[in-house]
Amino acid sequence: MSSPSKRREMDLMKLMMSDYKVEMINDGMQEFYVDFHGPKDSSYQGGVWRIRVELPDAYPYKSPSIGFINKIYHPNVDEMSGSVCLDVINQTWSPMFDLVNVFEVFLPQLLLYPNPSDPLNGEAAALMMRDRTAYDQRVKEYCEKYAKPEDLGTAQEEESSEEELSEDEYPSSDEGVAGKADP
Repeated sequence: MSSPSKRREMDLMKLMMSDYKVEMINDGMQEFYVDFHGPKDSSYQGGVWRIRVELPDAYPYKSPSIGFINKIYHPNVDEMSGSVCLDVINQTWSPMFDLVNVFEVFLPQLLLYPNPSDPLNGEAAALMMRDRTAYDQRVKEYCEKYAKPEDLGTAQEEESSEEELSEDEYPSSDEGVAGKADP
C-alpha cells in the first residue's frame, strides 16, 4: 500500500473514532459525508450540516474537497453549491494537517470568523458588513430551516417513503388534496 493511501486510511479512521458521524459514499475511502455541528457561542450553534468530503488521490499532499450539502448562510460558502472558500484548505494546505483539523479547527474558525472581503455569497457578505445583527438573524433562520439535527439524513429517506404510500392514504377528492399543499 502506498504512503498516500495509508495516510488516507489512517486519517479517516482517526476521524471516525472522534465524535463525528462519518458515512461513506462509495466502497472506497475517498468520498464520504461528515456531520458537522455549528460552533458553540456562535449564531451557528445548534445547527448540524452534512459536509461532503472528497480526498484526491494525492491526499495528504493535496487538500481535500469540502462542501456543505445542506444550506448555510455564510459569506465564504456558496449558497447553491455548498463550496467553501477557505484559504487553509484551498491554498495553504500542508500534509501536516489531517481530516480532524478540518472539522475541529478550520471549519469552526470559518464559521466564527467569516471573511466578507473574499465572498462566495455576496449577499451574505454585504449584509454582514452593513448590519451584523440582521446577518446573525439570517444565519439563525437558515440554521432553523436547513440545519436541524433531526433533519439530517432524512431528505433522501423522505423521497423514497412518499413513493411507498398507497393511494388509500390520500384523500379521494381534489379539494382535499389542493388544501394540503406544502408551505
